[in-house]
Amino acid sequence: MEQLEAERALEALKKAGDNDAVFKNAGSILIKSTKESLIAELEEKKELANTRVTVLSKQEARVQENLKEVETKIKEMLRGATEASQSQKTNPPK
Repeated sequence: MEQLEAERALEALKKAGDNDAVFKNAGSILIKSTKESLIAELEEKKELANTRVTVLSKQEARVQENLKEVETKIKEMLRGATEASQSQKTNPPK
């Protein structure tokens, strides 16, 4: 979302003329700025968003891998419990 907003703002900013007045948000007010500084700021914002996406993707992959491991362990435990209860039924204690 943030990345998309930065891309759209960059496109609009690049279409603006060099002598056009440009502004940036600072909370609830607008501050006059230069086209070059805004382009640099938006490109940095876009790069940071890309980095966040990469980090989150790696974290997601690790979580999914851990989930699979835990799922496998739970299935093994359930299988072991089922086998133990079945062996007790076939071989009742004397």
